[in-house]
Amino acid sequence: MKFYEYMGYELIEKIKNKELSIPELIESCFHRIEETEQILHSFVALSKEKALEKAKSLDKDLEQGKKIGQLYGLPLANKDLICVKGFPTTCSSKILQDYHPPYNAFVIGKLVEQEGAIHIGNTNMDEFAMGSSTENSCYGPTYNPWEISRVSGGSSGGAGASISSGQTILALGSDTGGSIRCPASFCGVVGLKPTYGRVSRYGLIAFANSLDQIGPITKCVYDSALMLEIMSGKDPLDSTSVDMKVDKYTEELSKPIEKKILGIPKEFFGEGVDNEVESAVRKAIDKLESLGAKTIDVSIPHLEYTVATYYLICMSEASSNLARYDGLRYGNMSDNLSGDVYDVFSRTRGERFGPEVRRRIYLGTYALSAGYYDMFYIKALKVRSLIKNDFVEAFNKCDSIVCPTMPLTAFKVGELIDDPLQMYIADVLTCPVNLAGIPALSIPCGFDSNGLPIGFQIIGDYFDEKGILNIGYQLEQELNIYRKMAPAAKGGK
Repeated sequence: MKFYEYMGYELIEKIKNKELSIPELIESCFHRIEETEQILHSFVALSKEKALEKAKSLDKDLEQGKKIGQLYGLPLANKDLICVKGFPTTCSSKILQDYHPPYNAFVIGKLVEQEGAIHIGNTNMDEFAMGSSTENSCYGPTYNPWEISRVSGGSSGGAGASISSGQTILALGSDTGGSIRCPASFCGVVGLKPTYGRVSRYGLIAFANSLDQIGPITKCVYDSALMLEIMSGKDPLDSTSVDMKVDKYTEELSKPIEKKILGIPKEFFGEGVDNEVESAVRKAIDKLESLGAKTIDVSIPHLEYTVATYYLICMSEASSNLARYDGLRYGNMSDNLSGDVYDVFSRTRGERFGPEVRRRIYLGTYALSAGYYDMFYIKALKVRSLIKNDFVEAFNKCDSIVCPTMPLTAFKVGELIDDPLQMYIADVLTCPVNLAGIPALSIPCGFDSNGLPIGFQIIGDYFDEKGILNIGYQLEQELNIYRKMAPAAKGGK
């Protein structure tokens, strides 16, 4: 059997019914990686020996009637900035090469240690999660399984490609301004950015603390709902994680949506949104209406300021967070130790950080400097409040907001890498969600004339993950395209 043609919940049933053993699944997974990795470059490090060892141990426990967790040995790919104890975790940066965390992230403890997922390796990403294409990795880019001349999105591009190509069943990403939803859209898979505080960030190497959030990337909505059930909850080691009841998301998926009111923000369908993207998204909205949902027009009037606001805040926080990487406190020091300590620190950071990370440090440091702090950073925080209030007002009128995930489909590798402003503008429909701290889900809703996936974004009110997952599941079942395989998953190149 080709394991990657099945959803995670279907493989769990096969393992329960002894139609498939866990070692068989993991062996097949690594065989699939060997078939496709040379053309995709999804992973930066693999854990084959430990994964197979754990698969045998879990299978033995299962044979003896022991509980092995809700995930029954499903393979889990992990973005290369979520700490796995003793395993190289580098943020795809030269400055953290050979770093092996001494502890597991909270989400790894939940998914792997408690519920029996098997960590198979870490996936490629934009360096320190700074990018929308996974071209800013020190390991080189990850290619899109639908067409390998295209980017896989970013910054969780390796995770998106690993799911889309069938290299794994479950994947973890992080989302600061769209870094889960962008690769989900470009690679034709499901990506969920939870409410800020829903999932602990303990063990997530920080990019921008007030924006970062860990979430799942999967082939279907059900698998994302299952992962979120497990990952969510209060963590005493993360003061920003919220102590509130975690819903049984998987039990809410099949509920009818005929009483749902969906808001359509006119600003999200404005200039810059590709015609084919808008057409596919509007057809998906028609499908939701055919299921009984009602639609109304809503407005996010400050959308035009979101890209500038987002990048001022995230670059300022990145500048502060990355100050510790000087080769002495964190990271690899320059081989050239001539000069005083400041020369060595400067040389280390210049050599070990890539150009995009250096650009963001420069801009963030400038925005925080004396004389400019009030003019840029404080003003951005005030606009952030206005954007948050826009969403609060919209949710007084509707249950969820529906719109495109990305304004375009996957662009060609190298097409925008020398034009950072155009790359930043591509985040215009995803970064408002992070500024407001609300949840959002991206699912595939169609394909453009080049056969590239188009993402449909469902944005929810605070902690209403069950609502957006319910809508996403109903639309997914109605469209019935989520099982369509990318060419790379069929063995094509």
